[in-house]
Amino acid sequence: METHKVRTCFTITFTDEQYTRAKYYVEDMKRHPDRIFWRGKEGKTDDELIIEQIAHRILSGFYNDDPLTAGRQIMRMDSTAFM
Repeated sequence: METHKVRTCFTITFTDEQYTRAKYYVEDMKRHPDRIFWRGKEGKTDDELIIEQIAHRILSGFYNDDPLTAGRQIMRMDSTAFM
């Protein structure tokens, strides 16, 4: 199977509630340093981890109860393909 790499940048919006929920999640993960959550996250600030968590939830559909929600939260996407 042939694979390709794509670098994609999303512009998203999020609520204060989503930020708070992600902040609590990151704080909880700090109490569990051996979890897979930490792979590749060495040296990142708390704010970077919180924003990553919000983006992950938006892009994976956790916050998208209806089709219009994603359209309001994902404002823009820019991609570049690498062969």
